[in-house]
Amino acid sequence: QVQLVESGGGLVQPGGSLRLSCAASGSIFSINAMGWFRQAPGKQRELVAAITTGGSTNYADSVKGRFTISRDNAKNTMYLQMNSLKSEDTAVYYCNALDRATGRPLENYWGQGTQVTVSS
Repeated sequence: QVQLVESGGGLVQPGGSLRLSCAASGSIFSINAMGWFRQAPGKQRELVAAITTGGSTNYADSVKGRFTISRDNAKNTMYLQMNSLKSEDTAVYYCNALDRATGRPLENYWGQGTQVTVSS
């Protein structure tokens, strides 16, 4: 059974940094691309960054140059380093695997998420 557990969120001032972690159990981590998503109050969940099993990455325009996604396949863990945080980055952040055919997140695998609040 696949389980994804996010951690590392918190309250940070604008311009600050946080590092999120996503621990994955099960074999899905080694065969699927993975992504970080976020959902702000009143908004739809959106893809923030994605990484393939080989380490290729892509980012939403809103976070390019500020966020870095990485993965440690030996530890079944994915990370999101977030720098120069802005108030508009405030959201619940989730990790998920991406369907190999469609690239969409696997709907049955959403975890609890981790809250990131950027405020002075």
